[in-house]
Amino acid sequence: MKQEAQPMTATGAPLRVGIIGTGGIANAHAEALSGRDNVELAVAVDLDPSRAEAFAAKWNIPRIAADLQSEADLRSAGGGLDLVVVCTPPASHMGLAVEALGLDLHVVVEKPPALSLEQMRALMAAEAASRGTVSCVFQHRFGSGARRVLELSETGALGRPLVGTCNTLWFRDQAYFDVPWRGLWDVEGGGPTMGHGIHQFDLLLNLWGPWQEVSAFASKLARNTDTEDVSAAVVRFESGAIATVMNSVISPRETSQLRLDFERATLELEHLYGYDNGHWTLTPAPGSEELSELWQATEANIPSGHSAQYSVILARLAAGQVPPVSLAEAYPTMELAAAIYASSVTGKTISRNEIGEGHAFFTRMDGHMEPWTRAASEETPAQKESAHA
Repeated sequence: MKQEAQPMTATGAPLRVGIIGTGGIANAHAEALSGRDNVELAVAVDLDPSRAEAFAAKWNIPRIAADLQSEADLRSAGGGLDLVVVCTPPASHMGLAVEALGLDLHVVVEKPPALSLEQMRALMAAEAASRGTVSCVFQHRFGSGARRVLELSETGALGRPLVGTCNTLWFRDQAYFDVPWRGLWDVEGGGPTMGHGIHQFDLLLNLWGPWQEVSAFASKLARNTDTEDVSAAVVRFESGAIATVMNSVISPRETSQLRLDFERATLELEHLYGYDNGHWTLTPAPGSEELSELWQATEANIPSGHSAQYSVILARLAAGQVPPVSLAEAYPTMELAAAIYASSVTGKTISRNEIGEGHAFFTRMDGHMEPWTRAASEETPAQKESAHA
């Protein structure tokens, strides 16, 4: 893994940022970056010029471009970038990141950073050959509540981790999946395990460390889609701790939940798409009441979100350091997603490091078995309506 990164810009100059893909999630990035003295939003890149123009006007971005190479051609005219943000649908994440790394640019890429472990390895190779770095968006790591849990855990104040639950129980109706690019293995890489719950179990891994093995089930229970709409897993960690991980998009009462039982306290988090300190609670074990005071001692209340992660990214890049979350740091999360799919399809317990080159689930999250793909005779509601119009 890289130990240092190229300096962002000349001393005192703002970081010049290009945003690739100007759909919904791009607004979260633009909002997180706007108003910072050390950042200049320089260009909006999108294949759809009207969408790029609307986005650029909204965020006061001076230029638009159809692709990254078109923007790169302007470098000699003073249009050079320092960092690009990839906000396109998942299937294009790896290719755009590799292209940016080939131009020695730093990259921030939305989740999932790639569609498979093979693509993750290819990204890591491209990064190793570049002066640029890749930071993966897993913004729940950066809320002050999670940072406080990590701090207390690392000091030993909480004792050993023992039992956990990690639930992403969301609701997406059929119309959500009728959008042409959704619910497809080749485009999204998977269902709620890859596209929704990954944020929450990434936070679990960040707080509890390396996982060891997983046994899982997944199914398509309620939505007409190629991927699963629910998965459930039991994960054993290297520490010996055991946690359950549930990922669903068919749960009417939406919530994201994390419960971490340590020897000396239970820590619980319930939120939906982001949290602050008020979403956390600590319950000390009998005889450990002093932990309540320790927990409340922090004055910081930084919400989880893109802004929190960007604050650390920018500080690291300014110092010539590798920004969080690096590809190496994100790999265990992607590996757990692959293992959940592999276990649910094969019925076997999957160990960490088991899915490597030559393994069916290394190149595709469905193992090339298409386990929940809709039957060819099935039609989506939108297709039926079109056929009978």
